[in-house]
Amino acid sequence: MAAVARGGRGLTILAVGFLALDAALLALAGLKTNRWPLLLTAAVFLLMAWRVTVLWRRQRTRLEEIARARAALKDEVRNLRSLLQGQDHPDSPTT
Repeated sequence: MAAVARGGRGLTILAVGFLALDAALLALAGLKTNRWPLLLTAAVFLLMAWRVTVLWRRQRTRLEEIARARAALKDEVRNLRSLLQGQDHPDSPTT
C-alpha cells in the first residue's frame, strides 16, 4: 500500500504543479495584455489546483481509515479462529 501512496503523491504533485504553472502563466498573460478573461481563467486553474490537493488529502485519510479497519478485522478473525480451535487467547475473559 505504501507504493500506491508514493505513486499517488507524485502524480498529485505533478497535477498541482501543472495547474499552478498554467494559472501563473495565464495570470501574467492576462495582466500584460489587459485581458480579464485570462485572469478569470487563471483563478479557475488556481482553484482547481487547490481542489486537487484537498481531495488528495481526503483520499489519504480514507485509505488510512481502511488500513486501520483491515488491521482490526484481521485481529478479530485471529481471535475467532483461536476460540474455535479451543485455544485460550489473551483477550478472552477468564472464569
